[in-house]
Amino acid sequence: MYLSHFGLTEQPFTITPVIDFFYDGANRGATLEALIYAITHGEGIIKVTGEVGSGKTMLCRVLMERLPENVETIYLANPSLSREEILYSIADELSLDLAGSRANEALRALQNILIEKYAAGKQVVVLIDEAHAMPADTLEEIRLLYNLESTRHKLLKIALFGQTELDATLSLPNMRQLKDRITHHFTTQPFSVEAVNEYLMFRMRAAGYHGPDNFTPEAVNLIAKASGGLTRRVNIYADKSLLAAFIGNTHSITVTHVKAAIEDSNPRHDRRWLDRLTERRKSATPNWLNYGIVGVAALIIGAILGGGFGW
Repeated sequence: MYLSHFGLTEQPFTITPVIDFFYDGANRGATLEALIYAITHGEGIIKVTGEVGSGKTMLCRVLMERLPENVETIYLANPSLSREEILYSIADELSLDLAGSRANEALRALQNILIEKYAAGKQVVVLIDEAHAMPADTLEEIRLLYNLESTRHKLLKIALFGQTELDATLSLPNMRQLKDRITHHFTTQPFSVEAVNEYLMFRMRAAGYHGPDNFTPEAVNLIAKASGGLTRRVNIYADKSLLAAFIGNTHSITVTHVKAAIEDSNPRHDRRWLDRLTERRKSATPNWLNYGIVGVAALIIGAILGGGFGW
């Protein structure tokens, strides 16, 4: 809706991970390089934890794209898999038909195909998202899968991505064997105010914006504070702030626009902020513009209520 107003070619602040918009500041780039090294050269299980919306899934998706060609990735996003289901899911990804096989037979067949891939110069890594929600039995199966080996090498690399609850789970006494096999630990930290400012403009320019920095320092400070530096919340507030600025017919995003975005993100306020923005705009613009602004706002409200936006 606001793309042409800001000279954008696509939405800069979606909550769906878009790898072309990966921001490598705030230690994200260094973490990515460390993950690549740990998978291609290290041993042991890898763990990446962080708060909800801190960018773990984006990091995982970019990792899949940046790994060398000889590394075959298996991405598992369903945390509710049972210990047998995760075994068969990995086998399916390797085009291994284990229908009717018992668990021990399936594990042996999986080991054989991994040995074949290793002999051919291939590495296989399983990237498990939302690992904090996995049942204890499934996590135990992860340990057994990691134990698959040839005479000298581990055959399967495993990386767990999860919320901070994963750390608490791994600290339980019955998880000590799995925890002992985790040799690389990474954390996605919230952004500082400076990183939020860089992140906002990085994504704006990645989406086609060519003008000067258009988030005022006060607006950036408020987004950073309200979001806690978590990228998902930053994206939500920034996206709605751009819409508010568009309705106000300005290219500068101010505290007023951010406050409206934050208010709208609270379900108690529904979409009434659009009406208030429109009313303020009506009182501050010449009469010949009022009807145009009201019309645009009405179209936007209709699109939102009709499901036109994916918020």
